[in-house]
Amino acid sequence: MNFKSFGDLARDIAANLWKVPRDIDLVVGIPRSGLMAASILALQLNKRFCDIRAFVENRPLATGHTRRPDGEFTHPHDARRVLVIDDSVDSGSSIAAARAELAPLAAGRELVFGAVYVHTHSAGHVELALERVEMPRVFAWNLFHRVELQNFCVDIDGVLCGDPSGAENDDGQRYAAFLANARPMARPSYPIGHLVSSRLERYRQHTVDWLDAHGIRFNHLHLLDLPSAAERRRQGCHARFKAEVYRSLEESALFIESEPAQAAEIARLSGKPVLDYANQRIVPATWNGAYLSARGVSLRRRVVRRLQQALQ
Repeated sequence: MNFKSFGDLARDIAANLWKVPRDIDLVVGIPRSGLMAASILALQLNKRFCDIRAFVENRPLATGHTRRPDGEFTHPHDARRVLVIDDSVDSGSSIAAARAELAPLAAGRELVFGAVYVHTHSAGHVELALERVEMPRVFAWNLFHRVELQNFCVDIDGVLCGDPSGAENDDGQRYAAFLANARPMARPSYPIGHLVSSRLERYRQHTVDWLDAHGIRFNHLHLLDLPSAAERRRQGCHARFKAEVYRSLEESALFIESEPAQAAEIARLSGKPVLDYANQRIVPATWNGAYLSARGVSLRRRVVRRLQQALQ
């Protein structure tokens, strides 16, 4: 699983600036994720920047007070060479839609379409590609806004909401109050396949009520079936429990874990990749028995899929 964080995006743009033509007058971002890439790129190049709608409508270009971008023009239609950029390209549908929308504005100017991230089969959709990132891949900025969430395992505390404080984590009334009033963090747009938490089973209804209240949809909720938090601490089984669930789910391709040490342990015990959410990095699967078992399952699944396709 390939992953790119917000920091990776800025670093990858900076490392590949040499690929961008120097005579670009204006950078145009494709909403939404492309706006972020376009803004970073425009700042690095000291060029003017806008979104597609502002370009089509020829709205006045806004600038800050600390420095003036290159070029004296004040409206998008004054630009002669325009870079239209998205964060990534896969099927090419977003780029194709942008080309169609901007086609009437191509007369008298050159439109260069690009993306920060492409893969082997999508690079042909753009004239400018900054970096190749092969599939499967996920990006920090759309991690919770893709249908692939149905194949992920996701921790709750530290990902969907904050962690309880020491005072709140009393396994009693204060903890129940925390479960009811925890502030949401990530807001997924699609149902999560498997929520996997070391919360105790006896707090299932509290957890479901909070998820419902904040519109977070899920297919399965896995909780730790132990009598008390004290027993959970005695066994120290947080990561082991999560790894067992993750490893048992053949279709699950990624575990999103909030605690770095647990992320490393889950990857080791499951033989599958884990996203260390706190540090925004992938912990790769460790080469051990669990890894070989997970790879065997993955291979069998691919063979079955190809046989099914051949028989259709």
